[in-house]
Amino acid sequence: MSDFEIKKSYDEINRKIKDGRAVVVTADEMPKIVSDEGVKNAFKKVDVVTTGTFGIMCSSGAFINFGHTRPKMKASRVWLNDVEAYAGIAAVDCYIGATQVRENDPLNMVHPGKFTYGGGHVIEDLISGREVKLYATSYGTDCYPLKEFDKTITMKDLRDAFLYNPRNSYQNYNCAVNMSQKTIYTYMGILRPEMGNATYSSAGMLSPLLNDPYYWTIGVGTKIFLGGAVGAVSWQGTQHSPDSTRGDNGIPREGSGTIAVTGNLKEMSHEYIRGASIAGYGCSLMVGLGIPVPIINEEMAYFTGQSDRDIFCQVIDYGSDYPNGEPRRLGEVSYAELKSGKFELMGRTVQTAPLSSYPMAKKIAAAIKDWIVNGFTIGEPQIQFPTVPLKK
Repeated sequence: MSDFEIKKSYDEINRKIKDGRAVVVTADEMPKIVSDEGVKNAFKKVDVVTTGTFGIMCSSGAFINFGHTRPKMKASRVWLNDVEAYAGIAAVDCYIGATQVRENDPLNMVHPGKFTYGGGHVIEDLISGREVKLYATSYGTDCYPLKEFDKTITMKDLRDAFLYNPRNSYQNYNCAVNMSQKTIYTYMGILRPEMGNATYSSAGMLSPLLNDPYYWTIGVGTKIFLGGAVGAVSWQGTQHSPDSTRGDNGIPREGSGTIAVTGNLKEMSHEYIRGASIAGYGCSLMVGLGIPVPIINEEMAYFTGQSDRDIFCQVIDYGSDYPNGEPRRLGEVSYAELKSGKFELMGRTVQTAPLSSYPMAKKIAAAIKDWIVNGFTIGEPQIQFPTVPLKK
């Protein structure tokens, strides 16, 4: 914590929460407070800023323990509703990945494929209480003799089930366009030729990591909203890249930090965890995630006071540059422009569409605010993430 000074401790903030004295605002409310009252007064006034995001997060999945069978079994392959789960963990443990597709799916044999069902849909079905077909096979051992197991289950039948997502809540991301002459189907959605449209996937000023650009309050052990339940940050996410380009306000202008998160699947709501089908690309999972950001110093008041017009992302060509690994950037655009429905680039007006839901992000931030008003305390990170020095 040598890069910053804590002027308002976690204990102080949590005492105020317990006493009902904490001032909590959502991240879309904070910019006006900072604009009207200044950073110093905003720091003194506000204790916690709540954030939220809801969108497709491919690097997601669930660990499931389906309980010992009779006779016992060491499952070597497992399917849930014909979607294969990775079973190379232990006897009756498996991991179902959000992007795994159902067996015999035609994929892109007839392009674009529909990808109507996959791992993300299995997770949503379990959370929703729907029946799921479990099928497992084994080579058999002396201590685990059963070689085949077939049963229809619901979440209640599972010994354990918890979400573990290796990479969620990307700190900023690309705005995607297509410079080619044909329509393309990507994880950023359907992109029409010759910059016929643009897509983006971030809640902008409500996005969790954009409100704590240097990860001062978000680290291992941070308590979060995950799928409608209380979860936790378990590590930095895969592809965590804190040294990406930043603006003068310290906020990344491209993909940067990520977080790995976990929570009890049995406590989650299908309102905030939904299977996704992406035409021509595959299956995934839509994840609702939010983080309460404690205002521990004036810098945090400043960061959380940044509005959509202060946050920028890069415009990338997915027709050629992205699939070929070319680093070219066509330009950059603010989230205020993206949310307006159009922006100007290379002499053209480009229509925009979000892949994440801003209304859901607002709902999540409001839900966390309500949690805190009712006594939910802030978790101090036990391990800080790799970051870069504060830009001054």
